[in-house]
Amino acid sequence: MTTVDNALIVESAISLLLLLIQVPATAILFSRLLKGPRRLPPIEPQQPTLELLGKVSVVVPTLNEALRISPLLAGLSQQSYEVREIIVVDSNSSDGTPDLVKAAQQKDPRFRVMTDDPLPSGWVGRPWALHNGFLFSSEGSQWFLGLDADIQPHPGLVAALVKTAEAQGYDLVSLSPQFMLKYPGECWLQPALLMTLLYRFDPAGINTDQPERVMANGQCFLCRRSVLAAVGGYSSASSSFCDDVTLARNIAVQGYKVGFLDGAKVLKVRMYEGAMETWKEWGRSLDLKDATSRSQLWGDLWLLTSVQGLPLLIVLTFLLTSPPLAYSFTPPLILLGLNLFLVVIRFAMLIAIAPSYDRKSAKGGWLFWLSPLADPLAVLRIFLSAFHKPREWRGRKYI
Repeated sequence: MTTVDNALIVESAISLLLLLIQVPATAILFSRLLKGPRRLPPIEPQQPTLELLGKVSVVVPTLNEALRISPLLAGLSQQSYEVREIIVVDSNSSDGTPDLVKAAQQKDPRFRVMTDDPLPSGWVGRPWALHNGFLFSSEGSQWFLGLDADIQPHPGLVAALVKTAEAQGYDLVSLSPQFMLKYPGECWLQPALLMTLLYRFDPAGINTDQPERVMANGQCFLCRRSVLAAVGGYSSASSSFCDDVTLARNIAVQGYKVGFLDGAKVLKVRMYEGAMETWKEWGRSLDLKDATSRSQLWGDLWLLTSVQGLPLLIVLTFLLTSPPLAYSFTPPLILLGLNLFLVVIRFAMLIAIAPSYDRKSAKGGWLFWLSPLADPLAVLRIFLSAFHKPREWRGRKYI
């Protein structure tokens, strides 16, 4: 047997092994993507009606958000009488965040600012602030709405949320936003990081039957007050760095109906400045390890590696080492075909997620269309985060 024959045997064996890893993952991915046409349409802004009067208490956790919170304050002032109160729970900001809220209160008396108590052992800052806001909110409200300081709500957001939740029978519903991009690096990296979520979970607008696969977004998180009280507020997610998903899954386990819908038409968000901050801050929470069992986490890592991390690398390896026509109908050629197909699907997904991005003022916005090239980095980021507990989050340090 010649050296060439040995090399072909080894290459076929490696190809067969990769196929055994990738084919089941591809089947799972397609079972999720094929649900897309059945998903509920994006929520549209709606005008309130009288039965919504005073139904919603809004709670916003803040810590040094002075540079980002003004669009949120302006957007909340444009919400109508369905909003009973807007409580900003500040964790001793040093940049004047409470002063901005107090200035908004002069024009809109629904605003209130409070300072949460010192952070207890076993709590992460964000769920602690939201828990305090919930306890401080009016019992006359039927709905609790948690909003992050970096979102920009459109008029009619809250009315649309409540009407949709009541019409669909949801006990909890959260929204995916439209992301605002500004700089070239984030235009390239951020969509690849987002794709790690889209590949792991059902599309927004699909009701998920398995509580452990429920997805949620705490940037816009509406829950029935009675349900939140029944589960002890945010206490069941006290130590979670992805408290939104942890709490949503805990609520789903109790038999309540949880929804995750497309909110690109009713709210925007400017999360992080540039690729480095996106890599550091968003990347370390995307693994969702605090809301996920160890076996499920390993399963998600296998899936992402198989259908997002490897395809581009495998295709480039083939193209740079051997011409495709050198193979007959053998495992290497089947492997190449499968991964070419996955790369094509990945680029096609850009058309599906394009409405989830506002790139009008972005520098290098065209790099969005090359974001699949960042997929191996995005999957690497999930691996790095999955086995590392955060020691610092939003200016707080944790032991």
